[in-house]
Amino acid sequence: MARILQLANQMQNLLEQGKKADFIGLFAIRLYLAPIFIMAGLYKFNHFDSVVNWFTYLGFPLPALMTFLASSAELVGGFALLIGFATRWASVPLLITMLVAAGTHWDKGWFAIAPGDPATSPAYILEKIGFPGASDSLKNSESVGIRLNKATALLKEHGNYDWLSAKGNFVILNNGIEFAATYFIMLLILFSYGAGNYLSIDYWIKKKFRLQ
Repeated sequence: MARILQLANQMQNLLEQGKKADFIGLFAIRLYLAPIFIMAGLYKFNHFDSVVNWFTYLGFPLPALMTFLASSAELVGGFALLIGFATRWASVPLLITMLVAAGTHWDKGWFAIAPGDPATSPAYILEKIGFPGASDSLKNSESVGIRLNKATALLKEHGNYDWLSAKGNFVILNNGIEFAATYFIMLLILFSYGAGNYLSIDYWIKKKFRLQ
């Protein structure tokens, strides 16, 4: 038993050395999120009036100001994440933006793209343990599958299906909170741990100027 514990500790110590490379994971998260927010911010600025109308429809107060703030947070925040500058500060308005985005899609449920097969849905397992909403999600998947099969049959009969599906399979966009929640979690990691060492401006600023 002592030998097993010694070996387990040695292996754990070896894994602990991986902390020295934790900046790579943080850098990867930044590279993943940066273009998403940059493009979202650019889109909102380029379609400013349309976004204002959408925010007005959602009942947001001062929709023009809200559009400007959301666009600025995404555009400026995206570039900040890209270079790793003021990462924790930039994460705050982006976190708020993701909370608002999740709130506006809350009634759509979790999935961004609706599963068309209940057997492959994560809700299949959750339903077994009585997770709230899982049963309704599975019923929705059944309905989605029926509609997708019907749409596919119509396209095969009346359209050039091979050409239409050459770039990928058809799906039903559910517009749930999945993406907003995922981005929120990733931003929370950056807020908690910062931009990471070496591959961020924050690291070099801290190294040179930060008082301990």
